[in-house]
Amino acid sequence: MNLHEYQSKELFARYGIPIPRGRVAATADEAATAAAELGGSLWVVKAQVHAGGRGKAGGVKLVKDLAAVRAAATGMLGRNLVTHQTGPEGLPVEKVYVEVGSGIAREIYLSLVLNREKSRIAFIASAAGGMDIEEVARRSPEKIVTVNVHPAAGLQPYQCRQLAFGLGFTGEQVSAFSRIAEALYRLYLEVDASLVEVNPLIVTTDGRIVALDAKINVDANALYRQTTIESLRDPHQEDPMERAASEHDLNYVSLDGDIACMVNGAGLAMATMDLIKLHGGAPANFLDVGGGATADRVTAAFKLILSNRRVRTILVNIFGGIVRCDLIAEGIVKAVKEVGVSLPVVVRLEGTNAEAARKLLADSKLAIIAATDLTDAARKAVAAARRKT
Repeated sequence: MNLHEYQSKELFARYGIPIPRGRVAATADEAATAAAELGGSLWVVKAQVHAGGRGKAGGVKLVKDLAAVRAAATGMLGRNLVTHQTGPEGLPVEKVYVEVGSGIAREIYLSLVLNREKSRIAFIASAAGGMDIEEVARRSPEKIVTVNVHPAAGLQPYQCRQLAFGLGFTGEQVSAFSRIAEALYRLYLEVDASLVEVNPLIVTTDGRIVALDAKINVDANALYRQTTIESLRDPHQEDPMERAASEHDLNYVSLDGDIACMVNGAGLAMATMDLIKLHGGAPANFLDVGGGATADRVTAAFKLILSNRRVRTILVNIFGGIVRCDLIAEGIVKAVKEVGVSLPVVVRLEGTNAEAARKLLADSKLAIIAATDLTDAARKAVAAARRKT
């Protein structure tokens, strides 16, 4: 689950991480009032969306008077902001964050993320902040400093100093940075984050270290114990299909292809998508109905993938271990009848009660294409999609 910048900064403030003074606003008048109450003569108006690249897309405006604050907010609110991370449809801007302008001496990149290879929380830092870290990694990998934190020992003072020295801090700034790093580490653990990112972390013209931006992603699997964080969820920033899938306990990710996949098990789903690509097709989604799939869940999954207008073929690939294939077949028949499916449906069922499932599908008299194995299923799905093009 992603948080907005203003929500992330509220958390930063609770943990003692320095941030510029700012307020959130839902209307242009509220934005102008916020700027007046914050004081000063320079403000930044930021569109609140769950995407990076806002500045390049016109979602961050530096303004010098209240009329300009109002105009900037008017230009953002009620519209979709399109960045390189949103796709062509963009994301709706329902709030803006008005922040006091900062004098910037230099910009730094800092983040915490799980290093799965080492089973450690990793600090990733670079003196080349304010730009895409992927670009820095590609062009100047020597500018990136990485520190992996052992879960038993926690973040150590020497690791904070290692990061600070790598970023070029000296004197009192080393201690100030260390306090920020320690606070970020506590926040990461206590909110069950999967990512905490500050880009940029700035050094102001008077030498202070301040988080100018804030991004927090929270592990969705931990939301049951993060009720306060869960209340911050903004469903309007989420893919509608992914949101609908979560309501049925389905693991769904939208993709750009035209062959919809319904599979049980994440590994099998990935293998299915790989084979579709291998045989010249393009998957329209990742959809894992889970090991304990029921007929009702399969029906819900079927309706979900059919709501994608790009889909030309549906590939169902089920291995019945815990789940029974005949229950999956019941769900397929129910969904096809309820929705009135006109697209080709390729089905490969193997495992528990597979023979009963195949008989059920055959007796349904529905136009379902049976596949003998995964390779056969992928080939038939790709061929069917091409015929529908």
